[in-house]
Amino acid sequence: MRKSLVVATVVLALIPAAFAQNAGQSACDRACLESYIDRYMDAMLENDPNLELFSRDCKFTENGVRLPLGSEGLWFGMSGKGNYKFYVPDVETQQIAFLGTAREGAAGKQGAAALVAVAIRLKIANDRITEAEQIVVRPDSENMGMTGAFSTGTMVEKLGAPHSIYQESIPENERASREELVKTANYYFSGLQRNDHGKGYYPFTDDCHRVENGMPATNVPVPEGQTRPDPKTATGYSSHWGCKEQFEAGLMGFITRVRDRRFVAVDRERGIVFAFGFFDHDSLNWTWQLAELFRIENGNIRRIEAIFHRCPYGMNSGWSTYEQGMSDQIQSIR
Repeated sequence: MRKSLVVATVVLALIPAAFAQNAGQSACDRACLESYIDRYMDAMLENDPNLELFSRDCKFTENGVRLPLGSEGLWFGMSGKGNYKFYVPDVETQQIAFLGTAREGAAGKQGAAALVAVAIRLKIANDRITEAEQIVVRPDSENMGMTGAFSTGTMVEKLGAPHSIYQESIPENERASREELVKTANYYFSGLQRNDHGKGYYPFTDDCHRVENGMPATNVPVPEGQTRPDPKTATGYSSHWGCKEQFEAGLMGFITRVRDRRFVAVDRERGIVFAFGFFDHDSLNWTWQLAELFRIENGNIRRIEAIFHRCPYGMNSGWSTYEQGMSDQIQSIR
């Protein structure tokens, strides 16, 4: 009896350790999380939402609309993968975000299907994708002519690869917490919304640069023969200015609300924060749906990259309540 009791006691004592070991083994590291994006893109290309990759109740949205997983949205028409691939793994929350390109539809006169820009978030649990959301910016997306005759997908593809700054690791003793990185990124959204003419807090490095829909939105060289606008006296916003100059000029009031701020992935090792959100323009009855990522170093934003397209005015993400969708408060998604 005593021997049996001792054995039972030892077994019971080992159970928590065994569960802890299994939990550790099932957690994804950076490479593992990135592989889920690759597998997801393959599944979408093959239109195969199989239960080896997805949970049975996996929730899926495209451009803020909840859809059945498979055969709809980009799942229906994807005909190839693009070359631009920007992964943002969040080991702490077991999520992975991605900004890249894909091809949709049949080949055209140029011999290849049209390029689209995509932003994706996946949630991983028990070795399956349990949540999948994506923004797909197609060539016919309304963009106020901001990319001229080129589609956003084409412009993002031309970037080739994420800038080398994004690949640099932050020294371990200098890495901010997930909460600190989200807070810093949110200063960008708050500065845009307040447009407070230099009175706010704008944590940008001197060499901060922003790319939107594959094109530079800051530090654009002034054409020969033209004069660089003075941010202190100009009456209109300029892409020739740097990040801080644009905010200090107080000429970004055309963005009236930055809402549904969902911070969905944080790569602490590289200081990158990935967020979804909406920019409202009240006077135009216009809303941009966007995915935006930030490289943060020592509490300052050094580089920004975003894709966006027009959506119905006032729309939310499909993951938020009405109150969350209209709020400008931080939503840290875990």
